[in-house]
Amino acid sequence: MRLIKCPRCELNYINEDEGFCKVCKREMKGESYREETELCTVCNERPVMPGKDICYFCYKEIQSSEESTDDTETAVSVDVGIDPVSSMDEMIPDEENDIPEGEYKEIENEMSLDEMGEEEELNDDGDDDGED
Repeated sequence: MRLIKCPRCELNYINEDEGFCKVCKREMKGESYREETELCTVCNERPVMPGKDICYFCYKEIQSSEESTDDTETAVSVDVGIDPVSSMDEMIPDEENDIPEGEYKEIENEMSLDEMGEEEELNDDGDDDGED
């Protein structure tokens, strides 16, 4: 099966055996496309304004509260139910507890990658001189 453009709108692709695309079929039946609307992040009741994440009512309310504070800066805070992190220590787990004590000492004693590379070079140089 090949894909061809819809003969009606010439925008959407359809299979050869289909007559029209889904959009054109919906329009021909008289159904309208209902776009899903996003709800305001502040009140979760009304649809948002285009290009914003809050509704017109909350936007006006925030503007009026900013104007009434006599030119002092106010931050709009929304409680989302998540406790703020006071420091990075709370976010990063304690790594020393992840590795058992005996294994940690073994890891410290192992060579670094640089040392291993130097040792390999010495071994390679020594092998070439002995075999001719």
